[in-house]
Amino acid sequence: MTDVLNLGLVYPGGGPESDIYSFERVMAGRLRVFLSNSEFGIVDGSDHHPDALRMTAEVPRIASAAERLNDCNLDALVWACTSGSFVNGRAFAEDQAAQLSNRLGIPVTSTSLAFAAALKELSVRRVALLSTYPESATDLFVIFLSEFGTTVTARHFIGNPSGWQSAVMQCEDIRDAASDLDLTQCQALLIPDTALPSLSWAPILEQRIGRPVLTANSVSLWHGLRIMKGQSVQPNLEFGLTSLEVS
Repeated sequence: MTDVLNLGLVYPGGGPESDIYSFERVMAGRLRVFLSNSEFGIVDGSDHHPDALRMTAEVPRIASAAERLNDCNLDALVWACTSGSFVNGRAFAEDQAAQLSNRLGIPVTSTSLAFAAALKELSVRRVALLSTYPESATDLFVIFLSEFGTTVTARHFIGNPSGWQSAVMQCEDIRDAASDLDLTQCQALLIPDTALPSLSWAPILEQRIGRPVLTANSVSLWHGLRIMKGQSVQPNLEFGLTSLEVS
């Protein structure tokens, strides 16, 4: 009998719960997911302001939330926040995950690092970016991606000041926003922000645009399984991770 794997997710605010529980159900008893909320920064009423994101990204805040899962026998942890991992660039994101891993004694990744890993897995170097964030935060993600050799060929930012606005967006909202993008030069469409539930509609959008659609929650869950040492997991998903496999 295959052992049940335990995956921890730390995230600020709310929004991804439906994705997480749907994913757990599809894994059919092979995976348990444990959630913990972390403190997040707010500047001028916005948690998507770059200075607020830098507060959200502080390792002690994330570690405090992660340590509440100490009794859950985790096999890996995901810092499930795109903006709270890309805000200070690649070196910071890698050090952030390394510090958490050393502190917790388990493999740790973040949503931004998961995006980078997924792009490498798919050999994608040109992407279009549909961002829920304001322009200032979107610009920082473009810089982060460039540090991994990824070019953003087109981008559109929605400008949500907070993840709470992202959490209530519907498939139609994303579809309409995507229609404003020139996708002719890209190999994939990236949609950051873990507050945005996405697994149920990502395949629909993939079929519509004829390109892989990588969302924050899909790559977070995929990479969370990938980094589990000594494990081999192949989720048979009907949504979300349509372009990625876990092995």
